[in-house]
Amino acid sequence: MWRCKECSESLSGRYELLKHFRLQHRHRQRYPCPHTNCPCTFKTWNALHIHLNRAHPKQNSQEQLELSIFSCHLCTSSDLPTERDYFVHIGTHFKSHETVPCMFVGCSFETNIYATFHSHKNRKHKPHTLKDFKPGVVRTTLVAQESSDNPVEYAHNQDDSAVEVHSACSSSDVDVTQNSSKVIEKNFAASLLKLEHFAHVPGTKIDEFLEELHYLSSATLPLSIDILEGVFQKHSPTTDKSVITEVATALCASNPLLKAIGKGGPLRTSYLRNQYYKDSFNVVEPIEYILDAKEKRSFQYVPVLKSLQQLFQRKDVVDKVVENHRVQQSNRGTGEQQTYKSSQDGSHFKENGFLSGDDLRILLTIYIDDFEICNPLGTSRKKHKLCGIYWTLSNLPPGSHSSLSSIYLAVLCKTDDVKKYGYDRVLHPLLQDMITLEQVGVFIPLLGRCLKGTIQVVAADNLGAHSIAGFNESFSGGYICRFCTATSTDIQTKEVKSGAFSLRTKELHDSHVKSAQENGASCFGVKRHCSITQSLDHFSIHTGYPPDIMHDIFEGLVPVELARCLALLISKKYFNLETLNKSILQFPYKWADKTNRPHVIPHTFSKRKTIGGNAHENWALLRLLPFIIGHLVPEGEIAWQILLDLKDIAELVVAPRQTDESIAYLEGKISEHRQKYQELFPDVRLLPKHHYLEHYPQLIRMFGPLVGLWTMRFEAKHSFF
Repeated sequence: MWRCKECSESLSGRYELLKHFRLQHRHRQRYPCPHTNCPCTFKTWNALHIHLNRAHPKQNSQEQLELSIFSCHLCTSSDLPTERDYFVHIGTHFKSHETVPCMFVGCSFETNIYATFHSHKNRKHKPHTLKDFKPGVVRTTLVAQESSDNPVEYAHNQDDSAVEVHSACSSSDVDVTQNSSKVIEKNFAASLLKLEHFAHVPGTKIDEFLEELHYLSSATLPLSIDILEGVFQKHSPTTDKSVITEVATALCASNPLLKAIGKGGPLRTSYLRNQYYKDSFNVVEPIEYILDAKEKRSFQYVPVLKSLQQLFQRKDVVDKVVENHRVQQSNRGTGEQQTYKSSQDGSHFKENGFLSGDDLRILLTIYIDDFEICNPLGTSRKKHKLCGIYWTLSNLPPGSHSSLSSIYLAVLCKTDDVKKYGYDRVLHPLLQDMITLEQVGVFIPLLGRCLKGTIQVVAADNLGAHSIAGFNESFSGGYICRFCTATSTDIQTKEVKSGAFSLRTKELHDSHVKSAQENGASCFGVKRHCSITQSLDHFSIHTGYPPDIMHDIFEGLVPVELARCLALLISKKYFNLETLNKSILQFPYKWADKTNRPHVIPHTFSKRKTIGGNAHENWALLRLLPFIIGHLVPEGEIAWQILLDLKDIAELVVAPRQTDESIAYLEGKISEHRQKYQELFPDVRLLPKHHYLEHYPQLIRMFGPLVGLWTMRFEAKHSFF
């Protein structure tokens, strides 16, 4: 027998096990190798197929099932059922700053830093099998199985991902047989849904494809009759041809795909498919809200509470949320050195009694941004600009939001309508849901209770944050900072760490809002109240708008300072622009840098005072610049030192973990960088983003690692439109 690693169901052979996993566990993000002594998992179905052919080519028949139990070689834990559980347990020793020796045979490496160990394991021990562990780490028990002669012949060119379909695993072979037709139909519908909504294939083209597929499948009836006739002639020569024809016809008619796309089938037309999606996949439909009936102005809202209810029906999501809450609770009273690993380690979260209490809360991060679509003239024409508001579940551990599927749309509205009717109107349905979430909560069936929650932070670029928060939207003069009361003139001569600027607090901001309303003019950069702060009890303006390192650094300071410093280095004839661009083009980029490779520097960069480019290109250029042209610049060149300091600052800011020591070092680096920059370019005014950068050390202590709140992945979500 072959046992499923997901639900422990036993099947007669490897082929049946693979079919079972493909149908019953298609919603899983990775496919495990069916062999119990192989810990490998794969992102795609094709990758699993290649692995089976290479690593297990002769293991298609009888095999013994090895039940493996892991034991920790550092403590007494000896009942860890899987390799993943074992390494999760090893991670707890790293959190305690213990020195962990390598657990693989013949390796004497040891470290007390998890990142170093993870890198070592990937470089030296990947791939590995259970036999590669040191004696005593893995115990195996052999369980005899029945013989199986089933070949491993399955379609390996099928699509490797699909819309999440939550199919319950059947408890018996009879149930699987009875439900297999519906399961196949549902998975096929999920594939069509993916084509329509992820690959943007028009519904009419899907209809044409299904019509052609149905015709070709129906045309195989004569071929099926010939095949069956040959089989019956071999085993039962007296079988009448009419019986063979009847069997072939019944087989074709019972094909679940043909039934689904044939006449009267639920997937035949675009309309029927949409109805099937709504009935089968628990679709949360958007609601249209009217802004002005006469002018036909409206916006779309996807109910957040309904989306949360659907999301929390997934057991894996609930388990991660509960486990992350447990880990956060256990880490609060450890008394260890302060380490900032997520927003829940920041002072703003800890000082919020509603969020940081013993009760589990739902934490949402809202993202607001304007983007343009359908304009061949470019985004700067602003002809078809939309305002998109997205949300993510902040309860998940760091790194869980890198997938675009974990970012959900809440509001879609034309930017002109937002400016005309205001955020109060556009955010009204969202804020009503948030009020309900704060006061009543959402019932989670898997937990058997309601969970309350609120908006934790709003991620946006500076213009978007100032717009929704009610601050001045001009950064060329006056009060330009939402963190303090600095002006564009003051920041030229005073640093944040000098204490010359008053940090904004709730009380101070309330007085500014009141003064602005009474006088009809902005007060210390405050123009009006914030809709979110006014509606929610547990959201504050001074704790809810973190900085965005993508726009501040990688699309703000980096292209500007690179332009100034490169122009100076070229003027000193260390190299010329052609040499620089040739080096950029010929540099041997690896891994993700191949995709994010920097563009060549335009000839007008000196005049424009910026090299342009997007965030990931500028980050790649700054990070790799020492390898590209570092050998051409003499040691001690101040312009080069400025760029190296900026590189160090960027690397410190994007670090996923921060300590008080790293924050203090970052503060010193920022101050040193400012001093060198102003010495080299005394006539150049500092940008507002230079000032925002000086707030970063304190903001890290308040919000946790800022890389967890940047808008990089959110902006990629715009590509859907």
